[in-house]
Amino acid sequence: MTRTMKTSIKAALLAVAASAALVACGGGGDSGVAPAPGPGLGTLRVALTDAPACGFDQVNVTVERVRVHQSSTANDGDGGWYDVPVVNAPRKVDLLTLTNGVLLELGQTTLPAGKYEQIRLVLASNKSLSMANTVKPTGGLETEMDTPSAAQSGLKLTNGFTVAPNTMTDIVLDFDACKSIVKRGNGSYGLKPVITMIPRTLTAIVGYVDPGLTDITVTAQKGGVVVKATQPNPTTGQFVLGPLNPNMAYDVVITGKDRTTAVIAAVGVQLDQVTTLNSSAQPIGMPVSPSGAVSGKLTLTPPAVTMDGAEVRALQPFGTVPLVEVAYTTTFDATGAYALSLPVEAPRFTTWSNSMASPIPFVAQTATAAKYKLEASATGYKTSLPLKDVTVSATTPQTGQDFNLTP
Repeated sequence: MTRTMKTSIKAALLAVAASAALVACGGGGDSGVAPAPGPGLGTLRVALTDAPACGFDQVNVTVERVRVHQSSTANDGDGGWYDVPVVNAPRKVDLLTLTNGVLLELGQTTLPAGKYEQIRLVLASNKSLSMANTVKPTGGLETEMDTPSAAQSGLKLTNGFTVAPNTMTDIVLDFDACKSIVKRGNGSYGLKPVITMIPRTLTAIVGYVDPGLTDITVTAQKGGVVVKATQPNPTTGQFVLGPLNPNMAYDVVITGKDRTTAVIAAVGVQLDQVTTLNSSAQPIGMPVSPSGAVSGKLTLTPPAVTMDGAEVRALQPFGTVPLVEVAYTTTFDATGAYALSLPVEAPRFTTWSNSMASPIPFVAQTATAAKYKLEASATGYKTSLPLKDVTVSATTPQTGQDFNLTP
């Protein structure tokens, strides 16, 4: 990899979309007594990033503050909270500007060294600030989306992290806008946040698809679960999957509307290193594929107040990889109806090697062409098992693929 390419990738990973979007909560720290910290002081820096969103031109949230605590069970009114002071708060942020390796710096603060067990991302409410949290559907108008009451006390994450003395501790809040938006039967939108906390590193997987392609999604998966997702730059075709947890291997899955799925299995990454799959001179092609429709109904027994957080995934076996996620939906109307569109053509597969030939030598998986396994899940209910087998067809929709979930 050339020096210029390394520089551009690092720039993509560290790009700052805008100024921070947080304020202090009642001043630096609150009036309570904090748990006894470790010796010395360290610095915590927090950034925000996002996975791609489905069918939206904008997904806006207004962030008011970030709070951290050394207890995972601390409540909003308890003592011992520390705040990340920032400027220009509250700040409305379009999450869709934070894909393909872009990070938004939320701010940093000095803290007593020690282990912190809870972090909260606090959002403004639409009642206190008009149009604070909104979505703009593709081809539609910007409209407010409801946020849970917990958003005003803070979206809670209990992944622990340690602030070491005289050290900068970097964490990234990965906000999955696509899985966080719920479209309701009355046409309104709600926010059911899906956020993970990951260490900030320069660890990433970078590659290229044919430039000019649209509706392409690239994911890094482990065991069929999406860890990181992005959409390639439409002009250059470059995609950046990062930051990633280092010293492990990921399956890179490339999907697109009416395109043949491609998988590069077991792509290894090392701390603060970029694993480059291919060059812009040998981009990954995405052959056209007819699609088959799958639809059904998801019911919950006993019924839930809403279908918020319910999900149906389509998984497919690939070579040595048991299953990867090819598509999913979290959008349900009041009836629980869902629909998916899945490629019919044989998916393509290869296993990663540092000495891999160029272009990437994909092999068609004819045995699994058009064959999928469906999985349904919802918060507070058991995931559907066994998985439901379905074979899609470009001419015959697969209807009646129903699920009933119980606690």
